[in-house]
Amino acid sequence: MTSTLQRIIDCFSDCGGCNKRKGNARQDMLNMNLNTNCAPMPHQGVRLHIQDHYVVMDNGIAQVTLSRPGGIVTGIQYDGIDNLLEVRNKETNRGYWDLYWNEIGGKGIFDVIQGTSFRVIVETEEQVELSFTRTWDPSLEGKYIPLNIDKRFIMLRGSSGFYSYAIYEHFKEWPGFELGETRITFKLRKDKFQYMAIADNRQRYMPFPDDRSNGRCQPLAYPEAVLFVNPMDQRLTGEVDDKYQYSCENKDLRVHGWICFDPPVGFWQITPSDEFRSGGPLKQNLTSHVGPTTLAIFLSSHYAGKHMVPRFEAGEPWKKVFGPVFIYLNSAAYGDDPLWLWEDAKIKMMVEVQSWPYSFPASEDFPKSEQRGNVNGRILVQDRYISIDYIIASGAYVGLAPPGNAGSWQMESKNYQFWTKADENGFFSIRNIRPGHYNLYAWVPGFIGDYRHEFVITIISGLGSTVCGRDILNYILMETWFTPLALVTTGEIGSLHRLSGR
Repeated sequence: MTSTLQRIIDCFSDCGGCNKRKGNARQDMLNMNLNTNCAPMPHQGVRLHIQDHYVVMDNGIAQVTLSRPGGIVTGIQYDGIDNLLEVRNKETNRGYWDLYWNEIGGKGIFDVIQGTSFRVIVETEEQVELSFTRTWDPSLEGKYIPLNIDKRFIMLRGSSGFYSYAIYEHFKEWPGFELGETRITFKLRKDKFQYMAIADNRQRYMPFPDDRSNGRCQPLAYPEAVLFVNPMDQRLTGEVDDKYQYSCENKDLRVHGWICFDPPVGFWQITPSDEFRSGGPLKQNLTSHVGPTTLAIFLSSHYAGKHMVPRFEAGEPWKKVFGPVFIYLNSAAYGDDPLWLWEDAKIKMMVEVQSWPYSFPASEDFPKSEQRGNVNGRILVQDRYISIDYIIASGAYVGLAPPGNAGSWQMESKNYQFWTKADENGFFSIRNIRPGHYNLYAWVPGFIGDYRHEFVITIISGLGSTVCGRDILNYILMETWFTPLALVTTGEIGSLHRLSGR
């Protein structure tokens, strides 16, 4: 499947816009059969240009400019557009990693992360990987969060876009803090990107950022929500705008972004894995919104409050890798339906998901597939009020998260989580799990309560030996969940599925 999808992408010249297709490209894509032997055009190698204050990655499809040593994305050149990012903004307000933090008991501080040191990690024709680091020391106490932060940016040969990830590390000798949010933000050109897509049924022409200014809107109950009274597009009069309208649950938050119609160009943020996100599969996060702005949210307290804010005490070591995520750029020919770009972005998202974990990040803190483990099994439910026999847990959500009480994964925000959905017979497979200690958790649609496997599951990197009849990297589990009798319902309105839609 992966190779088939990759061939489809390659047949569109990686959607790099170098060789435009004629005709209805969207229909061509939908009609393409699985036996295509289309050969991709050869791509130039990746080139790195280091200047006094900037560094440029260029693979002939896209050109990405970053500040040096700050690691702020100041420009993205693609398909004849000199910069996809908002050129009216200051360079520090275009494409950046940021966080919101506070000292224990202190006030919150917003911080656009500026590197103080720049290194070239990999430089070949196949790949360039750059590092922009900010190192903490006691002289910075109260000014910067007590973390060493290493921001990475990667460009590959033939890839229509670039990747980014970061490594955050806190040493036990350092003071404590709370981390309310961290993310990547991209602010695109408002004269180019005016159509937003986050799902098949959630896409539209968006208001201009000017519509949120005084005289064009009225503030509502909180700063993010406004009522348009004199928008630039009068058809939007009376409409409410609020970035939280476009939130999405982690399990569905794989690709979102914007389309420019002249020329037809797409800008997409693809997140291939949830392992580094906080709060599990049902946690809602922001996506894209008026700006035009696109976000990759890794950790936030939205919809949960202080309970979702990780607190790190003095004496507590911590390290976590956020990402990589992929910034994907695609284009279409004039005359083609620009909305095809959304269809193509979804295909590219599937390719990225099936390629996880990536083999190319250079950091040893990002384990490759052969360094990870798998858990396979089946889950059944016993509820004597429904049946004397075991009930197949069809569609159960099953996941690994740090050890804790049943349901504790919902507030877990320091470490990694791995989730899957059981098939119609209750079988599940959780693959590519980072080394570590986990509990297995589950819940089943239609049943009240949370399940937790009583024993801690340990994944150890690089070990394939058998201990007590179980392969260390591949646990096989048969789990039976006894529903709590105290929670038996006598009536039901709607269905128990934990989703916000109903």
